[in-house]
Parts: sequence; C-alpha cells; structure tokens
Amino acid sequence: MESAADSVGGVYVYAIVGGELALDYGSIGLDGSPVYKIGAPGMAALASPITRSRVRPERRNLAAHNAVLRRALAGGEPAVLPLAFGLIAEDDEAVRILLKKNRPALEEQLAQVAGKVEMGLRVLWDVPNLFEYFVNHRPELLKARDAIGDIRQARHADMLTLGQLFERALNEEREHHFGRVAEVLTRSGLQVKKNPPRSEREVLNLACLVPRDLQDEFERIVDEAAASFDSHYTFDISGPWAPHNFVTLSLTT
Repeated sequence: MESAADSVGGVYVYAIVGGELALDYGSIGLDGSPVYKIGAPGMAALASPITRSRVRPERRNLAAHNAVLRRALAGGEPAVLPLAFGLIAEDDEAVRILLKKNRPALEEQLAQVAGKVEMGLRVLWDVPNLFEYFVNHRPELLKARDAIGDIRQARHADMLTLGQLFERALNEEREHHFGRVAEVLTRSGLQVKKNPPRSEREVLNLACLVPRDLQDEFERIVDEAAASFDSHYTFDISGPWAPHNFVTLSLTT
C-alpha cells in the first residue's frame, strides 16, 4: 500500500523486511496510524505517517513500535531487521534513498536473520541468600568471611576485599555456566549472544537466534541444557522477538 506520508510531515520507520509479502498491517502504528511498506528491490521499510518531529520512549509509543515488529513476525515476513526506536524520515522518498544507499549492508543483515526469530533465555540462581550459597560452595570466600569475624566490627578494607572476592566468584561461575549452556545451544544450530546480567542473581542473560523451523524445539533444547543443573538454578524462556541482538546496522543517511 502506498502512502502520501509527506503531506503530514514525515514517516516513522519501524523495521526493514525482506521479500515482497503482501501483508496488511492495519492501523497499529504510533497514534493508531496505518502501517505500510516503502518498497525497494528485494526489501521494504515498515513505516507509518507521523506529524511529530520527535517521539518520546513512553510506554504507549514503545508498545506501538513493538506491536508492528510482532505483527511482522507473526505475519510471516521472511526476514525482519528491527530499527532503533525513534527513527523519523522526511518522507517516503527519503526512506527509499536510505534503502538504496545502505543496500549492501541491509542485504547482508537480512540474509543473516532470514527465517529466524530471537528467543530470550535467562538463568538465575534460585537460592534464599546468594552470598551464603557462594560461601558454602567457594572455599576462598568461606576463608575470607571467617577471617573477618564479626562483620559489624570489620574494617572497611576487609569488607571491600570480601566483596571483590564475591564479585569475582560470581563472574567465574557465570563464565563456566555460559560454556555449558552455549555448547548445547550451538550444537543444536542456534546462534547465541551473551548480554550483561541485569541483577546479581542472574547467571545468564542470553539472546538466541533460532530458525523458525526449530522454534517449537527451543524449549526442548533448553531443557537439555538445564538437565545438568541442580535445583539451585531456574531457566526462563521469553520470545519470540524480532532479532534486535543480532542486528548491527549503521545506516548512511
């Protein structure tokens, strides 16, 4: 569907998709605007008209942005390259020029994510007291803790050393467990990206690029990876998402 978006001031761009699928997106864009495709050979931008020059990352705007990406995935777009929130172009022609200037990079990225979705996998320590758990499993922490004695009377330098030992133990365990989990995931044909933990209790925060024909198998693959972990760990799956963590675009304007 074509648009006269330039008559209302500009276009908001959500993603680049591959192929020429005739998918009706409807009015699910920002401010309830209709989403349409701005086409170029072999690809298209998902866009909607907008009258603002800037979009704040408020909940309703983020929800609309993500709704378009979810529709692209659910509708079967062969490849979806999500763009950063807030990208506004002057008009449809400006978007076509953007696609043309960046064609080689876009084609490479589209090929990488074609037929794939992103799934999230978080692994967490499921214990009442994480520090005590580590003290009971890491002799060097136990020794350092016992050497301090009464923590209420401990010197600042000793507490700082203990905290550093704890942090090092956390990171060593994370690296060890990443190797265990990643080996199972990659053996099953998945690409894996390790993101920084979002909390102290988070062992792993992984993004997995999963072929759509393996999406129903993802839970089984994760169960295989979790089988060697004891009850002190919890595995949490999320998705499918557009492959944000596997897109490295630097667009030339």
